[in-house]
Amino acid sequence: MTRVLATGLLLILAIPFASAKSKHCTVRVHAQGNENDGSVFATPVTTPISGKNIFIEKIPAISEHDVSAYRPYAASDGSFGALLQLDDHGRLALDTLSVERRGGTLLVFINGRIITEFLVDRRVSDGQIFIASGLTAADIASMQKTWRQIDAKKHK
Repeated sequence: MTRVLATGLLLILAIPFASAKSKHCTVRVHAQGNENDGSVFATPVTTPISGKNIFIEKIPAISEHDVSAYRPYAASDGSFGALLQLDDHGRLALDTLSVERRGGTLLVFINGRIITEFLVDRRVSDGQIFIASGLTAADIASMQKTWRQIDAKKHK
């Protein structure tokens, strides 16, 4: 009797894993934080391009839920780049970040890796994030599973 219960419990627990979808793309845009906020709200990182030691907020300002479409590009270094089109919520979040965090740094994480950093030097209200390079073919494949692709040509 206990074997039957154990087998039934195992099947119940295994069903979500068997029916789980393949991995989708994750996007996190973290704003520069304040080191005085403490380890609960901010974490130290070394930026990949400038090499600065900064603190970033643990809660992302923009995530994959704010992305509505993408367009992939082949970068000159052999990696890939992408243009991410944000939905209304993401567009507002990016606009707010670009106004309130002027002079600060934004870090973009794709699938858990820091891909690029941005210095906030102007207002961005178009709702687009351009990642010039650093993406892998697997990153582009996960984007394809997650969002629709922006047409390369405009149809009239």
